[in-house]
Amino acid sequence: MTKADIVNADQTGVQHQQVKAVVQLTFDHIVEALQRDGQIELRDFGVFETRIAPPRIARNPKTGVEVSLPARRRVSFRTGQMMAMRVSGGK
Repeated sequence: MTKADIVNADQTGVQHQQVKAVVQLTFDHIVEALQRDGQIELRDFGVFETRIAPPRIARNPKTGVEVSLPARRRVSFRTGQMMAMRVSGGK
């Protein structure tokens, strides 16, 4: 499913452009919260949080040359209990 699919899921009776704006604004707020706080919790859905990935040595697959990659922040997601139950077929 893509963002366009979410916007086109027209079950609200609201105009397409308004739904698109709300969806984009929601995603923007999630990203801003992760940048600022490092975590956002959406009850029953899950928790997005940033974690530090340590520096490592990688290899360029084309040339085989080793490259040093610096530490960086990565986003991880843990599902909420309600979401996990619904996805696995529970009620």
